[in-house]
Amino acid sequence: PRRHIRNRIVVKPHASLQTVALLISVACAGACSQGDGRPISEGARAAQTVAESPPTHVDSILPIEEHLRRFRLDLGAEPAALSGGARSRDALVARFARALTERDTAAFADMLLTGAEFGWLYYPHTRFTAPPYRLAPELLWMQIQNGSSRGFGRLLDRLGGTTADAGTYRCAPEPIVEGPNTLWEGCVLTAAAPGAEPKEIRLFGSILERDGVFKFVSYTNDF
Repeated sequence: PRRHIRNRIVVKPHASLQTVALLISVACAGACSQGDGRPISEGARAAQTVAESPPTHVDSILPIEEHLRRFRLDLGAEPAALSGGARSRDALVARFARALTERDTAAFADMLLTGAEFGWLYYPHTRFTAPPYRLAPELLWMQIQNGSSRGFGRLLDRLGGTTADAGTYRCAPEPIVEGPNTLWEGCVLTAAAPGAEPKEIRLFGSILERDGVFKFVSYTNDF
């Protein structure tokens, strides 16, 4: 019979993604893309991780409801809605471009999904609550945090203080709808590092819209 091996992974859900502004020294291991050159979204990246990981990472003896209950213990009260962000997708991207030019880390933090928002509003509606993509919230949250910390450091190092053309951005034609959440993936916009030619590049991860508020799921990017 299969023997269950318990891997204890401690993830601090209250260590919000807002703290990513302090992690700019973390380097990205390299850009990730699909076979046709298009960037991998958070959803596809996490699904790929599930497919490639040993069974003990996904075949837990605990139901996903219990994982979520434990994960929420440190989150505090359920937020009524997303906070910060922007009231439209265009406004969010424009705010991102301004924050990049001004190196405004407070604005970057305010536009990013928090731990409480992830645990209460985002995760319960994702594909990762059920097979074949089943992934415990603490593991998915850790992946999102890691992608943000790596991506944000490279983003400021290479483009901080420069101008990104928010008016040229585009995302995948159709969003992904998961219950009350709408996700816009594959977004790119035109930017140029000092001394380089402008080009389309992915500077952030998925955009989450819920009840008229838009925020970034992560700052995973092409750097």
